[in-house]
Amino acid sequence: MSTFMSSLQTTLKGYATYKGREGHLSFVLHRLTGLGTLLFLLIHIVDTATVYFYPDLYQHAIELYRSTPFMLGEIGLVFSVIFHGVNGVRIAYLDLRNPSGWHIESQRKSVRTTLTASIILWLPAALWMGYNLLHHNFGMFGG
Repeated sequence: MSTFMSSLQTTLKGYATYKGREGHLSFVLHRLTGLGTLLFLLIHIVDTATVYFYPDLYQHAIELYRSTPFMLGEIGLVFSVIFHGVNGVRIAYLDLRNPSGWHIESQRKSVRTTLTASIILWLPAALWMGYNLLHHNFGMFGG
């Protein structure tokens, strides 16, 4: 087996192996939300480029984005961006200003605070986006 494949296998096994409560959850969630945000940005750049070269394809993409699965995905995307940002600030703070905060009890408290803050920041957007989803796609609320 090549060194690259061995390293990749070790990395994936490390992600999948449960190591701890809040710290491991934060670690995995930070990477998943970062990848989700990156995927969205790549798709957004490609579909925006089609507006000039293939206007019909762009229009089709916009119709697709107005579908229920995509609108639900956008609600999840907003959480991903918020959590990734808030958790990134937490990590930067602990690394730069409070290195002693990496012990387990502080870690548990800071991860719970990060998750709570992310949900509080996300809820208004999720409710508004959910309202628009129900209004435009299902005709609820006078639609």
